[in-house]
Amino acid sequence: MLETARMYRHEAKSPKDLVQALLAKIKQDTLNAYITVDEAGSMEAACQATKSIEQGHDEIMLGIPIAVKDNICTRGIPTSCGSKILSNFIPMYDAHVIERLKSLGAVIIGKTNLDEFAMGSTTTTSHVGPTLNPWDHSRTPGGSSGGSAAAVAAGLCAGALGSDTGGSIRQPASFCGITGLKPTYGSVSRYGLVAFASSLDQIGPIACSARDVSVLFDAIKGYDPKDSTSVAHEYTPSVLDGIDIKGLRIGVPRSFFSQGLSEQVERELRSGISTLEELGATIVDMDIPHIKYGVASYYIIANAEASSNLARYDGVRYGARKMDTQSLSDMYLETRAKGFGNEVKRRIMLGTYALSAGYYDQYYKKASKVRTLLINDFKSAFGICDLIAGPTTPVTAFGLYDMVDDPLSIYLLDIYTIPANLTGLPAISIPCGFDDDNLPVGMQLIAPAFREDLLLRTSMTFQDNTNFHKVKP
Repeated sequence: MLETARMYRHEAKSPKDLVQALLAKIKQDTLNAYITVDEAGSMEAACQATKSIEQGHDEIMLGIPIAVKDNICTRGIPTSCGSKILSNFIPMYDAHVIERLKSLGAVIIGKTNLDEFAMGSTTTTSHVGPTLNPWDHSRTPGGSSGGSAAAVAAGLCAGALGSDTGGSIRQPASFCGITGLKPTYGSVSRYGLVAFASSLDQIGPIACSARDVSVLFDAIKGYDPKDSTSVAHEYTPSVLDGIDIKGLRIGVPRSFFSQGLSEQVERELRSGISTLEELGATIVDMDIPHIKYGVASYYIIANAEASSNLARYDGVRYGARKMDTQSLSDMYLETRAKGFGNEVKRRIMLGTYALSAGYYDQYYKKASKVRTLLINDFKSAFGICDLIAGPTTPVTAFGLYDMVDDPLSIYLLDIYTIPANLTGLPAISIPCGFDDDNLPVGMQLIAPAFREDLLLRTSMTFQDNTNFHKVKP
């Protein structure tokens, strides 16, 4: 994005020229990264941005083409969440983050593909078919923000928005060799984000570098009275300089290296940590005692909240409706049976079971207690370190349908990303190497609440001293 902004200022190319070229490139796209492309709207915005630049305006987001995950509401543009049940839904309002981007002159180029209702780690459960990984079309780009990650990696936009409930920004960023930030819960408004699990969901930026992510995060962060979970925090402006990390304490939990981590990912991760150490960071050996319960707790809490949130899709108020039925109850049943895919149905049923009479205390309440223990673990951890480093995912991008019949194995892929969602902490994935098949490996950094500045500036310093983020598929 910064390169694009500089290009505009030096009159090498205008927003109108760039968006025209991107639209032509997207038409040739074989990745299935986009569900909807707003040709007319993006060209209109690009022409307006071109005029503004010619008049001397120099806002950094002016004319920057941004892709948006298709579970974030966009006025007049379909928002399907990758589901048949919302295949005809066109919002009458913009999400808060879209309002912010438009006010800064950004160009919303289209809506990107995702796992249905953001429930998945492969972007294969979308009703429009899977997105392919730009590095190897036979492999998954990750999920659920796979369309956004693939679009960024393939140069089909300058940056993108995703949502992260259990790793859905960071995991595809890792698989696609780019940078993705899950902000602190409450730092970015969720108004206009179609809810999956309301206490876990967070909108965040995806781009090629930490500097670009910082610019996009600066554009969307901040308090919003329309979101009851939004936090009125004193947000600092975007800083585009790295940080002197001499003396920075980086904790490396021992348990991160004992939970199914592949040898190749561990090799590249340890090399990345060594780079931080060579730059002056102090590596702190430590652990997070209750992290082993994270996945189990997450899938109880997330599915319970999904069961509640998705009850609204009944064919009555909006979305698809099964018409040829004999009664109201039949219409409900058949609309939901045909409108939802198998993974969404699985999670609704699991969540409903966990919330049912006689099981609430046994499952949801117990998972919530574990969540509190994890929050306390991280508070203690940040007493002895400034950041925590570890893998983003235990493996690199795998075959598109390798785990389609093994949902438990897919759930376990979130083992390293879930803790940041359960605790509400900010976390980032940055490229730190490549496996033996030349597929990207991501390193995850986690910071205390509202310390995105520390995350981003440390990532900038790492990227100033490495070239992994510059390698293109």
